[in-house]
Parts: sequence; C-alpha cells; structure tokens
Amino acid sequence: MTKAVQTAIVGVTGYAGAELARLLLHHPRLHRKPPVFAGRVEGKDLERGGVPIAEIHPQLGDNNGSSKLKLEPFSWELLSARGVDVLFLATPHELSREWVPEALKRGIRVIDLSGAWRLTDPANRAVYAFADDGSELAVATQAQAVYGMPELHRKQIAVARLVANPGCYATSIILPLKPLVAAGLVDLEHGIVADAKSGVSGAGKAPTAKTHFMYAADNLSAYGVFAHRHTGELLEQIGISNEEIIFTPHLLPIPRGILSTIYLRFKKAQARESVARVYREFFAGSPMVRLYEKALPQVQYSVRTNYADIGFQLDAGGKRAVIVSCLDNLLKGAAGQAVQNLNVIEGWPESEGLA
Repeated sequence: MTKAVQTAIVGVTGYAGAELARLLLHHPRLHRKPPVFAGRVEGKDLERGGVPIAEIHPQLGDNNGSSKLKLEPFSWELLSARGVDVLFLATPHELSREWVPEALKRGIRVIDLSGAWRLTDPANRAVYAFADDGSELAVATQAQAVYGMPELHRKQIAVARLVANPGCYATSIILPLKPLVAAGLVDLEHGIVADAKSGVSGAGKAPTAKTHFMYAADNLSAYGVFAHRHTGELLEQIGISNEEIIFTPHLLPIPRGILSTIYLRFKKAQARESVARVYREFFAGSPMVRLYEKALPQVQYSVRTNYADIGFQLDAGGKRAVIVSCLDNLLKGAAGQAVQNLNVIEGWPESEGLA
C-alpha cells in the first residue's frame, strides 16, 4: 500500500482557509489523515494546546473526530513530527515568500494560495514590491514554481515541488481566453476587454472601509484599474502584452462568486460551432471546466462548486464575441483549485473530493 499523504494548512482562519479545511477533511483519500492546522496561537490558547477548529469555524465540527482537531502553534518541528508531505499556505504574500524556501529545503511540497510565486517576469512581479526579489534564494525558488492551473500545466504540476495557485480573477479570464488565443483566432490588435466582478469574500476576511456591509451592499464599484495584481498572470499565461488587454475588476454586493464578461474580435469570421470545437478540444480531459453551448453561465450555477463555467455569443457576422465565465472565487478561484492541484500531484482523479 502507498503511504497516506499528510497535509497541513497554515492560514485556516480565513475564508479560503476554511474552504480548504472543509475539502481536505472530507476528501475520500484523506479521511484517515486529517490536516495539521498550524498558525499563530497566543495567550490562554497556548495553555490548552491550541484553538479547537470548531471554535474558529463551527461548520467544520462533526461527530467523526473533526471537533477534536486544533489550530496549533506553528513550528517547523511540528510539521516534521507530524510527517507533513504537502503544505498548503493560505497566507499573506510576504509570509509565503519567507516560508516556502524553508519548506522546500525540508523536503515538504508546497501549494501556495498567495501571489508570492505566480509570476516569472520581474516587471509583472514588481506590483508586489517583494523585498527579496532578485536575491539568489528567491530566484532559485521561483525557478521551481509551477503555475497551478491544471488545465494549462497538468504535466508540470504532477512533478512540482512548489505549486503557485492562481488568482481568482486570473482563473476566470485565462480559462476562457487561452484556447482562443492559442488557436490564433483573436485579433489582438483590436485588443481584449475583460470586465470582471467578484463577491466581497475575494477581498479577504479582514474588514476594510470598502468591504464592510454599509459600503458594499446595494453598490457596485470598480477598483484596481490598470493596476490589479492579477494582470501579470493574464499576460504570462495567455501569452499577450499589456497593450492587448484591458482588465477592470469590480466589487459585487454578494458574498462569493465571480462573473467575467470578455469582449474580443476575431481575425476572421467564425461559426459558433468552430469556436465551440476549439473549447471542447482544449478542455478535453479537464473535468472542472463546463462549456455552456446553449446559454450563458451565471454566478448561481457555479457558486459553491469547483467548476469554471464558460459560455459565449457571436455577433451576426461572426467577427465579434462576448464570452462569459463564472466561478466561485473561494473554490475554483482558491481552495478548490488547490485541492485539484493536490489530486494532480498525487496522481488521483482530478475532480476527486471536488465534484
């Protein structure tokens, strides 16, 4: 029998961390190996060995042992003692920059949900202003990172030691655009417009002036215009230049979900069936992408699933297209895609524990 995989999560207190914990606790391959939960523990909680997970996220408590699990003080010694094989980091970018090299040094594979290691081009990475960028260690670590989108990099992920989980907006735009651009259909000189809208959970759990209820409810606002951190992912993964796309994110007054509407021109007129065929062939063997051929996706169809839904309409002449993609920003846009990457790494069915 193969050795059971031991996972660990740092960052379980956040929205994506909670979803990640839920998925791993119920994963059919891991039901006898619950994750190790590690992080910051202070005060009286240290005296009782940590914080019960059911106190942090009551929805994770059950009668099968989950209620006994605790968030324990993080240490590399803890991970070593528990025999951790795969470490999930749902942590701030700066913390992932610090901890990933140490994890790799210790022989622990990492699936990092932050933006710390997603970008290979220093010009794109500059938006994060990492203090260690360009250092020998950072360059060596970046060289080991694989962009964690199985639909694009399945073979590389399977042997990766460091998987850089994609951004939520980036996933919703790369998946519908990559097949068409790769097939040479898109007139890039006319440019692409990606109008994306996300639920409030995409901003993280820490409240801000623009994410609290009184600001976000009954409102719709654009932000990060020409400056959003996910832009570099679009450029690198789709294979286009900054001048060939305009990406504008918006804050939707809903808890979760992303809807991206993408506008583009084709180099020459296309029939609906020819475009659908490009998508079908590109995503053959990709169980987490659903192509809507007779309707357009909606947030309510993909929310609380790990599916990325893609639909499109052509104008009467077949030269212009409107593409709509939807996904759950906490699942296919974060925790679900991370578990999908775990499945690829371990050689398990890609949708196991997700569909």
